Amino acid sequence: MGLRPEPVTLTHDGLIRFSGMVSAAVVAGSLPTGIVAPPGAAAAAARVCSSAADAATAQRLGTGIRTALRGRWSTTSVTVYDRRRRIRCRVSPGRHYDSASIVKVTILGALLRHAIEQDRLLTASEISLAGKMITRSDNDAASTLWKRLGRARLKRFLRLAGMTHTALGPGGHWGLTQITAADQLTLLTRFTETNAVLTDRSRRYALTLMNAVVASQRWGVPAGAPHGVTAHVKNGWLPRSTHGWRVHSIGGFDGDEHDYLIVVLSHDNPSMAYGVKTIELVAQAVHRALNPGRPAAVPQSTPDPAWEIPGEQVPGLP
Repeated sequence: MGLRPEPVTLTHDGLIRFSGMVSAAVVAGSLPTGIVAPPGAAAAAARVCSSAADAATAQRLGTGIRTALRGRWSTTSVTVYDRRRRIRCRVSPGRHYDSASIVKVTILGALLRHAIEQDRLLTASEISLAGKMITRSDNDAASTLWKRLGRARLKRFLRLAGMTHTALGPGGHWGLTQITAADQLTLLTRFTETNAVLTDRSRRYALTLMNAVVASQRWGVPAGAPHGVTAHVKNGWLPRSTHGWRVHSIGGFDGDEHDYLIVVLSHDNPSMAYGVKTIELVAQAVHRALNPGRPAAVPQSTPDPAWEIPGEQVPGLP
């Protein structure tokens, strides 16, 4: 079936549902005959990472990322930022992707900013919706907050946060928001360092939610993290008839004198499991380079049948 998912149906609330599952061969990582590999993301930049403070670690990290992406069919963008070592890594940081569920972190940021501007705490309803949206990736909660906030407030947050290359999805289709790895890294910095957009209290609340994501959705960038490193994560996954599965993972990591961010966005994945594998190869390389000699406490994720069931709000169009 190539990169095309099984036929989908559009429900009354805009959610798409699969009518079938991908083949075992695709889940395992082998591609069907006739698919042409997209350009390798690893070749997008000769020098992936740089640092004026720790050039040796930056070089090791860049090599690890390039090696992780070598031979993968996914079209992938990567950004990494280690504050302590002042290391920055970029692989195709400006390429655009359908956001899928990681836009929920942006929705949360807009909600928190709105409350700050009104000089109030979140309401009980907002707390409930935000918790469901982030910890369980609840789509109904995201749709409710998207509608309540409205496009003007969402756009205001993007502008204040400096996310200049992010474009909101049409109508209520938040899953089709156009994102870049560069902007997602900018978003993570707003949640992980003192800034004028979000208060320290609101940032701590957001990170608490991202640390409480249910176990079945903690795949992706946490893979390879060692003991003593706390992960704050949000993932997204969505199949469409063009570019196959979009599979994304963003996260912040701190503790034991560590403070770094990882963003991996991908599409052209023949299955969700394949996309998760690509992301986790990159994540493992990052954690290994930034934590030399420390064994991974978080193993590679085990494929879950639920991965092949999309749950994003998108139109039934290519």
